[in-house]
Amino acid sequence: MDAGSRGEHDEAVTASDSASSKTPRRATTADSAIVAQMLHDFNTEFATPSPGPGRLRSRLASLLAGDDVVALLIGEPATGLAVLSFRLNVWYKGPVAILDELYVRPGLRGRRLGSALLAAACDLVRNRGGELIEINVDGEDADTRRFYEARGFSNTEPNHTDPLLYYYREL
Repeated sequence: MDAGSRGEHDEAVTASDSASSKTPRRATTADSAIVAQMLHDFNTEFATPSPGPGRLRSRLASLLAGDDVVALLIGEPATGLAVLSFRLNVWYKGPVAILDELYVRPGLRGRRLGSALLAAACDLVRNRGGELIEINVDGEDADTRRFYEARGFSNTEPNHTDPLLYYYREL
């Protein structure tokens, strides 16, 4: 699927879905500041470096205008978000998505908002013809691993027992 035609497949999650605070909606460029603040808060909560909400807002204003990066928000005002990046992959006909971030504000966890965001993310990827969502989870984060595993995600390939590992190198 070519990158220019992806937006037409996003009907399942639109800005008009915000009537229900438990229904995720696709963020627009107008939401760049709130998405940036939530990403910054997420990193701050887990003592992870952040470029700051101002720099993130600038990046998001550009990224959210396209179709390669999608942010989903839940709640009015937003209390949780999911950020997906889409790419082509030689092994799948449709796009592959990586769930870059899934965050619910601390006081609102345990209310199935993360589950609603993850389900909406899966629906969005399917609607675009995607067959795979990748997620990176810290190995020692047992609660998060349990959350994803309970929803059908695996850290092993079929017929293998060794866990998959993620390697990266900043350039």
